[in-house]
Amino acid sequence: MDLASVTSSLDVSADIRDFAHLPAGRIEFGPGMLSRLGEFCKEQPGASRVLLVSDPGIAKAGHLERAVTSIESAGLTAIIFDDVRENPTTEDVARAVEAARAAKADVLVGIGGGSSMDTAKGCNFLLTNGGEMKDYWGVGKATKPMLPFLAVPTTAGTGSECQSFALIADALTHMKMACGDPKSAAAVAILDPELTVTQPARVTAVTGIDAIAHALETAVCNKRTPVSLQYSKLAFALLDGAFEEVLADPTNLEARARMQLGAAYAGTAIENSMLGIAHSCANPLSAHFGLIHGEAVGVMLPHVIRCNRQLPDIADLYLSLGHSQLADRIEHLLKAASLPTSLAECQVDPDLIPTLATEAKQQWTAQFNPRQLQVNEFEELYRAAL
Repeated sequence: MDLASVTSSLDVSADIRDFAHLPAGRIEFGPGMLSRLGEFCKEQPGASRVLLVSDPGIAKAGHLERAVTSIESAGLTAIIFDDVRENPTTEDVARAVEAARAAKADVLVGIGGGSSMDTAKGCNFLLTNGGEMKDYWGVGKATKPMLPFLAVPTTAGTGSECQSFALIADALTHMKMACGDPKSAAAVAILDPELTVTQPARVTAVTGIDAIAHALETAVCNKRTPVSLQYSKLAFALLDGAFEEVLADPTNLEARARMQLGAAYAGTAIENSMLGIAHSCANPLSAHFGLIHGEAVGVMLPHVIRCNRQLPDIADLYLSLGHSQLADRIEHLLKAASLPTSLAECQVDPDLIPTLATEAKQQWTAQFNPRQLQVNEFEELYRAAL
């Protein structure tokens, strides 16, 4: 199984298929690829001590043990930090920095979902450049070299392995800060679909919907380019069919591979464009009601599609993705995944909608949506989702 075989049925150019537009580094794809992690770490300049940044669930699944075996077989020392929490904050990054300093790490590996990879990237900023995460909010604010970073996604969701951004929330304000720099991008991203088979069904569902949202939001955002749009369309083509196949048969490795590649292509689309208001609406829902990120994005996505398609050129873009009723298709996928299709199901308090709308308007991704909404229009969007 390789890139060409998984994408062979799709009309895609070789440079898009081969991830020619990554911010840095390269993709290594294939079942069992985790076994080569040590080899790829050893390639990095000055590699000696490798810090694995992960979470307890990945440790329980046995992936960390396999990663350590590979690293030690390559003659390197492996140290584990497996205390990452979902939706990482500045506190998570600070603890990872302490672990990296204690380990005297010279290579960082993020293994897990987007939270692990983002925490590892955030750690890299502070470990090498000092200061606080807010100092790097934006693009290109790191002035010193950073440690080699390798990404090993165990979910098909965020596409963080293909991005130069660390998405970290301020522990006090809950505002998510996108801290980007080409130096923080993965030198090697290892895509091993076997790692995603161990996911609980709910994790498959929420991460899969998140990846689908990435493909759809990048396809229409106001920063899209001809290149990013190709990645968006390829990502959606892979994800759209594979998602239901994986839900029906979690052991279907070929469908898992399409999901993982789709998420990575969508991540590359984000790197070359941006997201929109499904994500800016989701963040306040997670902050106030504890909704998992993919759940929050998913429940808003059909309503965002209906909102954006009022622009004729955006309606045409949505149509080019293969569904005449795209919002209905997303609602179908949400139901298939047993995810909520209304905010009422999520026990969202309608009285808090004005607060949610104000915060959604302030989110960084809101400015990239094809339709620029005012606070009262965000309120209407939330009420439509009730």
